[in-house]
Amino acid sequence: MEERECLSVVVPCFNEVGTVLTLVKRVLDSPWVAEVVLVDDGSTDGTREALASIDDPRVRVELHERNQGKGAALRTGFALVTSDYAIVQDADLEYDPAEYGDLIGPLENAGADVVFGSRFVSSRPHRVLYFWHSVGNRLLTLLSNMATDLNLTDMETCYKAFRREVIQSITIEEDRFGFEPEITAKVAARGLRIFEVGISYDGRTYADGKKIGWKDGVRAVWCIAKYSPVGTRLRRAE
Repeated sequence: MEERECLSVVVPCFNEVGTVLTLVKRVLDSPWVAEVVLVDDGSTDGTREALASIDDPRVRVELHERNQGKGAALRTGFALVTSDYAIVQDADLEYDPAEYGDLIGPLENAGADVVFGSRFVSSRPHRVLYFWHSVGNRLLTLLSNMATDLNLTDMETCYKAFRREVIQSITIEEDRFGFEPEITAKVAARGLRIFEVGISYDGRTYADGKKIGWKDGVRAVWCIAKYSPVGTRLRRAE
């Protein structure tokens, strides 16, 4: 597969001053990257000042005046991308931009519309962390698969790559981490070609700044029901 600059990377940021500049450098080092859209979601720890120091024509920075959530930041970012493909990249260092080529492969060569990067089907290195987080992720993936009739192994993964026209045609309603089950349900409902590839994962602890918690898990269950075919029909009937 010939390398080309065909990827827009959308990076939602909230209080990531310790990692964001390192992350941006790694993203820009990828030969696939044409542009980076960083959306600061109301940071108060110096992240905004760090983003202002970036001097690269491929980088665009958008600012939210108050914290709205990951889904809201992605909604802003996806509306601005211009490349053939778009991918979500968290601002921490849990996911490796060196693996973009693996994620783009099915979009370039196999007719995929969406590609999920799975942390659970890969032989690549994984940092060993929280047992119950792993159980929760697998449970949410199971519930999502039951609602969508997909056979994903990692619905909650950050790494989701899309054809630009696909993601820009979908209205993102969730403001926080409910984006993950929402977008999964919506791409499934459209009958799009969804692929999954294995990725590495260097998870961080709460001491490192991990933000997702049990309340987000409860919201994810609600979103799975809300955006399922049955939930969608009920909302339309209201």
